[in-house]
Amino acid sequence: MNTKSILAGLKKNAMLVALVLVYLLFLILTQGKIFSPANFSELINQNTYVYILGAGMLMCMLTGGNIDLSCGSFVCLLGAFGGLFMIVNKMSVGASIALLLLIGILYGVVLGFLIAYVNIPPWIATLAGFLAFRGLGTFILSSNSATGSLAPFPDAFNRIFFGRIFATPVGVFNWVCFITGLVAALLVVLTTVRSRMVRQSKHYEVEPVMNMVGKLVLECAAIMLLMTKLAMDGGIPTTLVWVAAIILIYSFITAKTTIGRHFYVVGGNIEAARLSGVNTKRIMFLAYLNMAVLTSIAAMTVVARSQSAYADVGKNFEMDAISACVVGGVSASGGAGTVLGMVIGATLIGVINLGMSLISLDANYQRVIKGFVLLAAVVFDILSKKKSK
Repeated sequence: MNTKSILAGLKKNAMLVALVLVYLLFLILTQGKIFSPANFSELINQNTYVYILGAGMLMCMLTGGNIDLSCGSFVCLLGAFGGLFMIVNKMSVGASIALLLLIGILYGVVLGFLIAYVNIPPWIATLAGFLAFRGLGTFILSSNSATGSLAPFPDAFNRIFFGRIFATPVGVFNWVCFITGLVAALLVVLTTVRSRMVRQSKHYEVEPVMNMVGKLVLECAAIMLLMTKLAMDGGIPTTLVWVAAIILIYSFITAKTTIGRHFYVVGGNIEAARLSGVNTKRIMFLAYLNMAVLTSIAAMTVVARSQSAYADVGKNFEMDAISACVVGGVSASGGAGTVLGMVIGATLIGVINLGMSLISLDANYQRVIKGFVLLAAVVFDILSKKKSK
């Protein structure tokens, strides 16, 4: 492997390299605290909503750099409705979850229709929700509670969205978690090898064997490190199950399906896509319907984690999701980006947040640092495009 190919690989995986370097920096600054099993769990639980909303925001941004400014406020509204259903009216957990998903679908249908068929610019349509939903959510909470919050949520609801699978006491090694990691690593190896064999049979270009082996070693090591740490901290969090399921589903959609490729085509050149027979209005409609449904799921994980619904829940969530996408290499102008890139971006921001909290850095400095990270990612994206042209 020559120096040129190594440099090309580093450039292609710049954010992954940055993630590793930032983690090593905080490993030193926190004197190893960030490497503890509890902080591995905390990293996942703190950022569950970022991964889920990031997947939805990715699909919106692929259509031409469009975003959803309303998702954070919609989380607040859904939390208020959840409290109204489960705490005030004592409805069953199953019926409440179904109703929250139905509210998400209805909002997605209305929002998607306004953007795709009435041609209201996405930022204006979602800005209306950004302003209205938090006010409505706050009104519902204050009308049903003297403290302006509703708690606690039922244990059954909390276990679904913020529990552990085959939980064991902290410090007792959870073998189910460890074996799950082994199975996941084996599936990654088999899937990668099979994909390479399929490409070779069709005479497509494939990466060198050593590159593939190197990636597999790193991926399997990362999976086993995560699952070993979780095994020492009580088992697999249900938040990880939700995140993993959504990441796998959207990775498949964007990489392996026709409709997934249409999102990229529309973002690359919407007029050319229309002339090619792509139903561009349907793609825009689906992007925002999808975002609303994922926001519903994210809202339930957030409410279950805090075990309460309150007026400030969801604040700045839309910015976290956008930041995860941009830092992860999703183009601000649309047509480029991957789910894996978004995951790396969300993890990088999560590591920065966790690391800065562990060293007790002032909240104002934390905002400054995250702002510079976001700006650096955008600058890197622009410069890379200029160089490629």
